Amino acid sequence: MLDLLIRGGAVVDGTGAPRRVADLGVRAGRIAVIGEADEPAVRTVDASGLVVAPGFVDIHTHYDAQLFWDPMASPSPLHGVTTVFGGNCGFSLAPLRRHDDYVMRMMAKVEGIPLAALEQGLPWDWTSFPEWLHRIERPFAVNAGFLCGHSALRRAVMGEDAVGGTASPRHVDEMVHLLHDALAAGAMGFSTSTAPPHNDGAGRPVPSRAAEPEEVLALAAALHDHPGTTLELIFAGCLNEFSPGEVDLMASMSLLANRPVNWNILGVSAQSKARCEQQLHASTVAAARGARVVALTLPRTNGMRMTFLSGAPLDGLPGWREVIALPVSERARALADPDVRRRLAAGAASDEAGALRYVANWPALSIVETFASSNRQYEGRTVADVASERGQDPFDALLDVVLVDDLRTGLRPPAPADSAEGWEYQTEVWRDPRTMIGGSDAGAHLDMMCGAVYSTSLLASVRAHGGMSVEEAVQLLSDAPARFYGVRERGRLVEGWHADLVLFDPDTVAFGTECTRLDLPGGAPRLYTESTGVEHVFTNGTQVVADGVLTGATPGGLLRSGRDTESVTVPGGA
Repeated sequence: MLDLLIRGGAVVDGTGAPRRVADLGVRAGRIAVIGEADEPAVRTVDASGLVVAPGFVDIHTHYDAQLFWDPMASPSPLHGVTTVFGGNCGFSLAPLRRHDDYVMRMMAKVEGIPLAALEQGLPWDWTSFPEWLHRIERPFAVNAGFLCGHSALRRAVMGEDAVGGTASPRHVDEMVHLLHDALAAGAMGFSTSTAPPHNDGAGRPVPSRAAEPEEVLALAAALHDHPGTTLELIFAGCLNEFSPGEVDLMASMSLLANRPVNWNILGVSAQSKARCEQQLHASTVAAARGARVVALTLPRTNGMRMTFLSGAPLDGLPGWREVIALPVSERARALADPDVRRRLAAGAASDEAGALRYVANWPALSIVETFASSNRQYEGRTVADVASERGQDPFDALLDVVLVDDLRTGLRPPAPADSAEGWEYQTEVWRDPRTMIGGSDAGAHLDMMCGAVYSTSLLASVRAHGGMSVEEAVQLLSDAPARFYGVRERGRLVEGWHADLVLFDPDTVAFGTECTRLDLPGGAPRLYTESTGVEHVFTNGTQVVADGVLTGATPGGLLRSGRDTESVTVPGGA
């Protein structure tokens, strides 16, 4: 007898093959039959009018902390995600130095997770990465794996000297030793960052930003002897254009590890073709050397919110870090100073700002939320409109409004205008083997965005614009990332494979309205978005979403490299 029979759905198997109407039966958490099922079942679901697809695989999240207090990994399952990977951008929660809260405070700043939630939601009673895996190994609604981050490794070995200091050969050897321990215990790989917006709890560059190339290469090489591992990074060039040194370093990391590298994140629009092509050329150079470098790229989502209180990503603008790092009262005084304003405006408009210039298009910013009663009149309006009404320069008007709100004003940069040319270029890039759909950052930047919507955003865009089939979109969301990370028996609908499934209505699937929820430990807020059209989601054959609502079931769990993943190698790797 089958445990579950999904009858009459349009099966889209994840390979890109055309859909076909078929039954799908599940037994003991695995797909038992795809076709005409004549066995009785404990439960039958009528999937008429629905697409039956593999659960989506999100390879770039920061659920490392949230899964301690929220085993549902909400709201990702509502958007069809059944497998997630954390520990990205060089930021993992282990290894730790005993009685050291540096990593906690770094995560609060760099990934926008409220400090109160981190303080109250996690026990912080581990030091090594294997100990951390043991503490987090528990039932989840999703399958979850984690990379080991460079900044945590550096802090564990070098202490205070990790920030800005040069690692000695002994330090590098100790970091490599700790990474070997993590990988042997099941870490999914190694991640690192040199990105200018990545600053710690004190506003200083995170530890990995001080690493010499030789240190990064030694750590990458450690993956070579650990099956099922991978490399992830974010370099300064990910925000603008890669330097020759960055191009060489990425290819060298891939070759030494004999693994692909993925980087975060390629912004794609018709207006950014030249920059996109320069960044993607890094993959072409790597391929010529026998390496593999892949850019993560996102479909358009419901946008990003920013504030001068959290400061991200404003602190990545040239000359802004020192001001944003100030205590709130001192920051407010600085932002009121005309000389400081002129200096900040110049940095934001400079060539060095690169791709971050879009957040500094002050007149185009929308004021989406205010807090002072005198500012209520500005909600829903652009800074240009407010500045015109007040007879001010847009940057001055913006800062005056922000200061009255005690820096809490919610701001949103403009979304790229829809155009046939833009959509055509985006789909062209998403199909490029040098790219991978991903980079949601789900679980992070909780005051700025709800990145979990990337999957439903893509499916809704495909319906709205055409030019890409649902079958192709499903493949980009499921099988492509699963094969890239070597995930065993997930990402496709195949008899005998794990029954990770999403059933959605192709005519209505979309993300919902963004709202603020006060449901983090300590009552801290986060932005949250539900979905429409995602009717049912199953992880390992157990339903985690029913009629668009989380069930509370936790049939997933920790994925470990080697056991749950297999090695994806590169042509030139030894």
